[in-house]
Amino acid sequence: MTIRITVDVFSGRPNPSVELDERESADVLDRLMPLQRLGEDEPDLPSEPTLGYRGLMIEQIGDRREELPDVIRVAGSDMFGRGLAHRARDAGVETYLISPDGPLSSAGVDRGLLQRLSEEAERFAEIRRSWPVTFPPIPFWPPRCRCGPIYEPGWWNVPSRQPFNNCYNYATNYRSDTFAQPGQAAGAIYTSLTCGSVGPAAVADDLIDTPAADNACPTLGHLVALVIWPGVDFHWYRKGRNGWWSHKPGSTPVTNVDSSGNYIFDPRNANRGPYTDFCTFMVVMHGHIKIR
Repeated sequence: MTIRITVDVFSGRPNPSVELDERESADVLDRLMPLQRLGEDEPDLPSEPTLGYRGLMIEQIGDRREELPDVIRVAGSDMFGRGLAHRARDAGVETYLISPDGPLSSAGVDRGLLQRLSEEAERFAEIRRSWPVTFPPIPFWPPRCRCGPIYEPGWWNVPSRQPFNNCYNYATNYRSDTFAQPGQAAGAIYTSLTCGSVGPAAVADDLIDTPAADNACPTLGHLVALVIWPGVDFHWYRKGRNGWWSHKPGSTPVTNVDSSGNYIFDPRNANRGPYTDFCTFMVVMHGHIKIR
């Protein structure tokens, strides 16, 4: 019996994932045994994906612990899965797993990332406590973008597309099923996670750098925006035909709200979690780009 742990944290890059050996797996599953069911007044997971750390995904491989589902999401001391909304036996299980000295580190997850996850876990806990329960109808007052893509999350949020296409795929409206990386198709992939590296890599894919766009719809093509979690990851947004912005955080579903649950009028002012560097606007000319 073994488990695979995936840190659900990135938007542009594939999430780090490790498989623990039988001894470590048994120890983690012991810590995860359900203690008590969560009450109705306790924080749930956000109803829409957010940027940055979103918890740990734990998959049982082969023989499994019958008391637990095949896939468990851990956030703080809480666990969620099929038929599961419980507090874990070990209230510190998340802290133990993401510690720079915990099993994820010994299994090869980047220590630099692990050192940031404690702060990220606290930020995600605050999101869970403050997340809005309902959303008002989206306003219609922004100027329309005649050439912008239609907001149709249902097309992307299906098992055959959602896990395999990231923020770059969604922003460019280009399904590749490869978790596309800026510059990879052009043989000029970014070399660091900075605006000065990821931006030119996207230009090599034939996106048009348009820093003076100032959130205005282009005459042709559609507007996208690049932001960076310095040294860690990149993220892209796209402006739709209705004049509002939407995005796809990594392998999670497409959403039209930011990490505070607000509709996105301008990504420069949105809650972007740890993606603190706004790099630039770019224009995607339909049919002209190629990403991989």
